[in-house]
Amino acid sequence: MEVVLIQTAPSFLMRSGPLARFALFVLAAFSPFFIADAARADFRVCNGTQNLVGVAIGYRAKDGWMTEGWWQVPATTCATLIEGELQSRYYYLYAEDAARGGRWTGDVQMCVAENEFKITGVNDCYARGYQKMGFKEYDTGRQGSWMVQLSDTPGTQESPN
Repeated sequence: MEVVLIQTAPSFLMRSGPLARFALFVLAAFSPFFIADAARADFRVCNGTQNLVGVAIGYRAKDGWMTEGWWQVPATTCATLIEGELQSRYYYLYAEDAARGGRWTGDVQMCVAENEFKITGVNDCYARGYQKMGFKEYDTGRQGSWMVQLSDTPGTQESPN
C-alpha cells in the first residue's frame, strides 16, 4: 500500500487572487528583517552637526575598564559603537569635531590614543604612551540599547534607543 501526501495551501489562499497571495508571500519573506531591526539593541551615537565627528567610548568589561575609538561619524549620520544588548549600566563618551575642534567632554578621565585604539585600564595613561581625556558618563538605567545625539547646541541629548 502506498501513502501519498498532498500539500495544499490554506483555503483562504486558494480563494484569494494572485495579487493577495503575492502580497502575503512578500510579507512572510521579509518579516524577519523588520522584526530583527525592531528588536536590535546597541549603543549608538548620532551626529547632528554639519561636521565630521570623532568618537571614543569607555565601559566596564570582564577584563576591567576599556576605552575604544575612533569612530568617524559624518555629519547628520549615526554610528553603532556597541552592537547587541548593552551589558553595563554606565557608558562614557568623548567626541571631537574634526573641523572646528569642538569637544563633547565630561569629568571621568580615561585613556585615548592618537589613532584607532582599544585600551584596557584607565590608570597611568601618560606612562603607557596614551593621552587622557574627560569622558561624559551616561547612565542607561540598564536599558538594552541607548542613543546619544551630538549637536551644536549645549546639552547633548540622550535616550533609550
